[in-house]
Amino acid sequence: MNISEAAKASGLTAKTIRYYESIGLIKPARRLSNGYRSYSEEDISSLKLIHQLRGFGFSLSECEDLLSLYKKSDRQSRDVKAKVAVRLEQVRTKINELEQLADSLEQMLDSCAGDDQPECGIINRLVE
Repeated sequence: MNISEAAKASGLTAKTIRYYESIGLIKPARRLSNGYRSYSEEDISSLKLIHQLRGFGFSLSECEDLLSLYKKSDRQSRDVKAKVAVRLEQVRTKINELEQLADSLEQMLDSCAGDDQPECGIINRLVE
């Protein structure tokens, strides 16, 4: 399958696939005699995996690690689970940070009358 077909099948753009090849995340596609890239079903599976992992917020480095585990027939599921557990902890930490941010923003909103007067508690809090 060519790069546009691979892009459609994997949910990625052709530009993203070329980028992943350039940084060594995936092996360069086999080239046909006309110079076009040719992707195998195994390549598509790897691209789909990366696409899914990126959707869960895994870094490129983490994707590389998990892709390596995916390709190892003798992998141990505990290794995959450990990497996902780390990501879950990162997400929970980020959720906590966002909840604290939301609380701060609510407090700022409560400090401002939001009327026609120039006095604004939000501005006052930001410059304190």
